Amino acid sequence: MTRPAAVAGTFYPADPVELATLIDAMLDAAPPAQTPATAASADAPVAYVVPHAGYQYSGPTAAHVYRDLRDRPAPFERAVVLGPAHHVPLRGAAVSSATAWASPLGEIAIDTDGVQLLADRGLAVVDDRPHAPEHSIEVQVPLLLRVQLPKLLPVLIGPGDPEAVAALLDAVAGPGTVVLCSTDLSHYLTEEEARRRDAATAAAIDDLAPERIGTGDACGRHGLRGLLVWGRRHALRVDRLALATSADTGGPRDRVVGYPAMRLSSTRS
Repeated sequence: MTRPAAVAGTFYPADPVELATLIDAMLDAAPPAQTPATAASADAPVAYVVPHAGYQYSGPTAAHVYRDLRDRPAPFERAVVLGPAHHVPLRGAAVSSATAWASPLGEIAIDTDGVQLLADRGLAVVDDRPHAPEHSIEVQVPLLLRVQLPKLLPVLIGPGDPEAVAALLDAVAGPGTVVLCSTDLSHYLTEEEARRRDAATAAAIDDLAPERIGTGDACGRHGLRGLLVWGRRHALRVDRLALATSADTGGPRDRVVGYPAMRLSSTRS
């Protein structure tokens, strides 16, 4: 079964040429990370926090993450993407039964072995209902394909114990795998309020402090808290690649959404 794209033509262009051109332009415009992802050994854990709004608004911020991935001489083979469920109520974690997800740039293969492992261990349920309308993971798919990352393990995360998310990541992270936590930050504050709140959230991520991520700080806070527990467990360090808002890309200044681009890895200069 192939999951059809739900938000092509709204969150990102549906035309493949337009979409590829847009992504390449965003990646080329993003500066190389001052501390390249190649600094970490090939077997060391690497994860990113990346936004998931429409490309018009959050694309330039997300491009910092994908430029980092594109610049790696040894590309990853699989992405584990954690995202929130905006439309269907969910507790715990849900994976997809599909064998591929469609996009205007072609299909991305789903890591069905990873899906089965998580289900068998009771770390996630197989449930397509929250995945069907959801954009938080889907918007990452064209970007993943454009940086030659061919396989996806999509995991939607609802309210639950951050330790359970960390255990899930321990089960599937490893050599050849990158973890992406798909989340925006504050929503619909004034620009001044958003920058102040997002700065505090970014500082919590810097410090691997999940207890400082509160309701309203990030729409993907449940996955983010679990990622930070996992990062702390593995003594990862955080590099801040970008921190922006929708106002930076033409959105209204009285209803702002915050966008993070951050890397967690075992090495930092």
